[in-house]
Amino acid sequence: MPTVLITGAGRGLGYELARQYAADGWKVIGTVRNAKAKAALEKLGVDAPIADVTDRKSIALLAQDLEDVPIDILILNAGVYGPRHQTFGKLDYAAWNEVLRVNLLGTTAVAEALLENVAASECKVMVMMSSRLGSIAESRGGDYLYASSKAALNMIGKALSVALAKRGITVVSVTPGWVRTDMGGKSAPLTPETSIRGLRKVIADLSPEKSGGFFSYDGSAVAW
Repeated sequence: MPTVLITGAGRGLGYELARQYAADGWKVIGTVRNAKAKAALEKLGVDAPIADVTDRKSIALLAQDLEDVPIDILILNAGVYGPRHQTFGKLDYAAWNEVLRVNLLGTTAVAEALLENVAASECKVMVMMSSRLGSIAESRGGDYLYASSKAALNMIGKALSVALAKRGITVVSVTPGWVRTDMGGKSAPLTPETSIRGLRKVIADLSPEKSGGFFSYDGSAVAW
């Protein structure tokens, strides 16, 4: 039975990822931040350790508990948007620091801590949950906090794809599209089910040749 670990699995896209993989018979590990989210995932048959990606001790304990567990697919999904409607000249730097701590530093720390678990698996895949807002080529301006964190995360994904190629590990960034979640809002055109079904197909179709790429939920490549 293959194993997938999903960070930030307590709600939104992370929860839907856990639900779909569990329904298809995968062993699913989904990190959460509180007991309520843990209980909801456990009802799906998901192993739901409580872990905070911004807490190095918490990540170290997670890695210690999973020391002998191969992780076929590591989906680095945990993330925050931060305060919206930020304008240049009135940027909230404390909030920006928090967005970077979660989306960039926390994600990278988890990837580092669980590297050997991925290397010990058959699939050997790392997936960075990014956003089209992180594309420099497609930037529309604004979204300074969130967009910069995802652009930086894309750089980490690309760098890891090069660094880990000799170990046979495939690393990609993906964008789920605009989805009706707490982050995406009620006006978003995509349901979580549709977005995640597409992302799972993208992940299933990955090959070493695609490592370092940036892909949309519909399978199309996204300009950097």
